[in-house]
Amino acid sequence: MPEGTQDKLSTLNTRKIHTIQNKMLDWYHKSKRSMPWRNTKDPYLIWISEIMLQQTQVTTVIPYFEKFKKRFPTVKSLADARLDVVLKHWEGLGYYARARNLHKAAIIIRDNFSNCFPTTPDEIKQLPGIGRYTVGAIGSIAFGHQMPVLDGNVIRVLTRLFGIQEDPKSSEINKRLWNISEQLLPGSDKVGDFNQSLMELGAIICTPRQPQCIACPLSKYCMANASGLTDVIPYRKLSRKLPHKVISAGVIHCHDKVLITQRPAKGLLGGLWEFPGGKKEQGESLRQCLVRELKEELDIIVKTESKIMAIDHGYSHFTVTIHFYLCSILEGTVKKLEVDDFKWVTPKQLSKYAFPAADQPIVKWLQENNVSKL
Repeated sequence: MPEGTQDKLSTLNTRKIHTIQNKMLDWYHKSKRSMPWRNTKDPYLIWISEIMLQQTQVTTVIPYFEKFKKRFPTVKSLADARLDVVLKHWEGLGYYARARNLHKAAIIIRDNFSNCFPTTPDEIKQLPGIGRYTVGAIGSIAFGHQMPVLDGNVIRVLTRLFGIQEDPKSSEINKRLWNISEQLLPGSDKVGDFNQSLMELGAIICTPRQPQCIACPLSKYCMANASGLTDVIPYRKLSRKLPHKVISAGVIHCHDKVLITQRPAKGLLGGLWEFPGGKKEQGESLRQCLVRELKEELDIIVKTESKIMAIDHGYSHFTVTIHFYLCSILEGTVKKLEVDDFKWVTPKQLSKYAFPAADQPIVKWLQENNVSKL
């Protein structure tokens, strides 16, 4: 960091703060995108939108938000619903822990707050799945609390604006960014719009690559723009190659039905349904892997009849290739050894259950083919 920059960041100039506030609010009111959650002060709907927007683009979220709001219009309707129904309405958004935490939190609000979303920051932050950013977003937008926000978009805006070249993920720099975000806050009647303006600027103008500095209301005051450093700020570590897993999965059929299993509630994709299988170990073939996994999970021995397809899919920390095989049971009766539940269903009935994205092509394939003739 250039000499003297840290001192400048400790206490921002009052005049500069007011200039940034006014520029951002004026730009936001003229340029903000139309989003359904921006037409309400209902903390429940604002909460749903903020959770959905974590790790997910706005264009993807909007139809899910509308569908979710229609099915679960109130906290009580969400709390009273079965988890598998909630997961089905979340299907395709990914990061399913968000949906499970929404459901848990709704039950807490129903039982402890008489179906009214809590109003104080201390109460809000006790809800499952809510961290400092989400508390600040809900608190400022819904209630006008003087609370800062700091997500990826805001980090990018602030690091460029103040020329911060160090890693924003380090505890020292992260703390400093929270401090800056808090110092920039206007009065309570404008704090929600101001926080959203920072997020909006990072989303559509101050983008990770090729930011539109000419259209930015803060370009005149931006240190990264003045120094030609927008391509290196914020600091990014070199991405490492993600580990890759090879998985065998069985589409086990009997007459006109197929077997699906429910993943354990805790862990990756918890509560979702899938076609059972597991990770290939070193030295074994895909078919050997599948026979072993199904014996371990369900206590059955299967015959692998033919390969249906292979699906490549990426998660945040690893990638997978799943090889799907058509199977039939040779020995044993299905038991819940390593799964939460199992069901025999027709292809038409598969639409009632929430599946991971990687299993969706198999669902479609089964619904387009006659299982009894496979």
